[in-house]
Amino acid sequence: MANLVLVRHGESTSNLANVFTGWLDVPLSPTGEAEAHTVADKLRGYHFDAAYSSDLIRAERTLDIIVARPAWATIPVHHAGALRERMYGDLQGLNKAETALKYGQAQIDSWRRSYAVPPPGGESLQQTQARAVKYFEAEIAPKLRAGQDILVVSHGNTLRGLRMYLEHLTPEEVESLEIVTGGICVYAFDAQLKIVERRLL
Repeated sequence: MANLVLVRHGESTSNLANVFTGWLDVPLSPTGEAEAHTVADKLRGYHFDAAYSSDLIRAERTLDIIVARPAWATIPVHHAGALRERMYGDLQGLNKAETALKYGQAQIDSWRRSYAVPPPGGESLQQTQARAVKYFEAEIAPKLRAGQDILVVSHGNTLRGLRMYLEHLTPEEVESLEIVTGGICVYAFDAQLKIVERRLL
């Protein structure tokens, strides 16, 4: 049996400012730094053979804080563009409340929560999921099938896409899936990558 631990990065400065972030490379806020340390505390006792994050600073920093613990200090760490947050296009850098006043809350909800509708100039969740799942199948799934335990630190929408894929959620079900900053989801898989257990920490 193998464990896969999915972690959303800690709060970023853009999360704090209520800004659409996407591929903007912003750091963790002080609260986000604390959330990363809390994640490391919650994962105490877990074994990892390798760790992955996106190549954006907020995910890399969260992972750095976690693997600074002695138990994980020597595991291989990989940073991948395929695990980035969805690209929010023309919305990146805009305040969410002000943008809702401009376009209407229903339109914002469609851009943010729907599976197939992309924001202007950006990626849909479906497109984000496609690149993340392709990377997962090529790089991570073989290790899980071999019985290795893997840690992945990524972003809210990227993890929504991965969880949709792993749990066979429908587009309607994924609309309501919310992953908080510092959120942790642990899967135990059998050798065929069937979920034996799922836990939220």
